Amino acid sequence: MTDSVTIRRPDDWHLHFRDGDVMRGVVPYTARQFARAIVMPNLTPPITTAAMAADYRDRILAAMPDGVDFEPLMVCYLTDDTDADDLVCGAEEGVFTAAKLYPANATTNSAHGVTNVRGIYPVLERMQEAGVVFCVHGEVTTPDIDVFDREAEFIERYLRDIVANFPDLKVVFEHITTRDAVEFVLESGPNVGATITPQHLHINRNAMLVGGMQPHNYCLPVAKREEHRLELRKAATSGNPKFFLGTDSAPHFRGDKESSCGCAGIFGAPYALESYLTVFDEEDAIEQFEGFASLHGPAFYGLPVNEHKVTLERMRVEVPDELALAGSTIVPWHGGQSIGWKFVG
Repeated sequence: MTDSVTIRRPDDWHLHFRDGDVMRGVVPYTARQFARAIVMPNLTPPITTAAMAADYRDRILAAMPDGVDFEPLMVCYLTDDTDADDLVCGAEEGVFTAAKLYPANATTNSAHGVTNVRGIYPVLERMQEAGVVFCVHGEVTTPDIDVFDREAEFIERYLRDIVANFPDLKVVFEHITTRDAVEFVLESGPNVGATITPQHLHINRNAMLVGGMQPHNYCLPVAKREEHRLELRKAATSGNPKFFLGTDSAPHFRGDKESSCGCAGIFGAPYALESYLTVFDEEDAIEQFEGFASLHGPAFYGLPVNEHKVTLERMRVEVPDELALAGSTIVPWHGGQSIGWKFVG
């Protein structure tokens, strides 16, 4: 039995910091474990220009603990009116690493998202030419589609056409939740990859609905049937470089989760690596953990791997029920449970 795992310092290829006091409270959790992170732009207002992204990056860096080396990688929030010149210029100047498609009203702070996916094809053409990565929240939002079918429908309605029309565009299918998404990524060329969250590796939809409503297991896209969870675990632990780490850590105050209209999002940052490693341990695939956490993402984005290393040790850790945040409280992923690995730095 392996009791200690040392890997190159990982990166988080999908997370939310929010802004203001919340951002200042959550940044240290991510910076403690990860060297870089793709930072989602769905603020209020959203990050739609290079100037806004540069200002947001400065605010994140100002929240960094002293002596911690961490790089936020900024993302442009695509709208129906995105200025392709500003986006490409921002990428050339090192401000933008990627651009993000939120179908309008798909998730938190997505009201300004794209209402007509084909309408942004000219922007995608410019991104393909400039080598800007296209990050995708892959769900349709029309009311005729069941919430559990939104991802599979998005593939058939939009994503196949995007990949066919822009064969050199790098596409990250973010936080995939279904067998359909795994199969699509595997069928596609090397320019299509996917991130997988820890929660979608650990839970199926029963975790939201059995024994009463469980708001702290509610995220978007929602967890699906057990058959899909098992397919995600197989993909994540396979060693295939198309799949890599993206927590989709999304902080919401406890009161905003436990409300009459609870917010979607799971705050995975504090125990992210421990959560992922637990899955790889259970699947007898610890030897594949460094690839998923530390190597596949940089390779896909065309960035160097991190030179420093981190270590996790097999140890029972009690995850607190809640954490203090910005004068309130937040429930971390695995809150009130024990986990079998400890990040020791």
